[in-house]
Amino acid sequence: MMMGRTIREARPTDITDIMQVMEAAKKIMRSSGNMHQWADGYPSEAVILSDMEKHGGFVLEEGDGEDQSTSRIVGYFAFLPSPEPTYSKIYDGQWTDDTLPYHVVHRIASYPDVHGIFSYVMDFCFSHDANIRIDTHKDNRIMQHNIEKHGFTYCGIIYLANGDERMAYQKLECSMAFHILE
Repeated sequence: MMMGRTIREARPTDITDIMQVMEAAKKIMRSSGNMHQWADGYPSEAVILSDMEKHGGFVLEEGDGEDQSTSRIVGYFAFLPSPEPTYSKIYDGQWTDDTLPYHVVHRIASYPDVHGIFSYVMDFCFSHDANIRIDTHKDNRIMQHNIEKHGFTYCGIIYLANGDERMAYQKLECSMAFHILE
């Protein structure tokens, strides 16, 4: 049986499965030394439902492809268009490009036994926009590794609405970069 992965827009009926993925992701964070990110009930059902209302919440399903009843949700992420309010000011650096529209990726989560999710998410996102921004907690070494491995440039520090600090990254695919050859 060939296991396939698909990405589709999340539906409110997926919320229980999504929250189970979030809890699994929090356990991964804690076991890798990231003790403070996604604390105090974040991300809540309300945050995930807000992503869905903006048509920016997505699930990754894994199954045999032919029989939908065997598919299960193994990951979640938000893919939202600019502007991201917390990205309006960046400290100790600057965005690679601060003029073009972009999408932001938030809340990437999966089960610990499901590998390659970040690559799958990035392929999906870059098929929809060539200008992507993402941020992560300074203790989230796993996410930092994945972000850097996929060619993102560290741009500086941003602050969330609650004041928490995040490391900010951007990647602008060549198709959108305009070069003048002399």
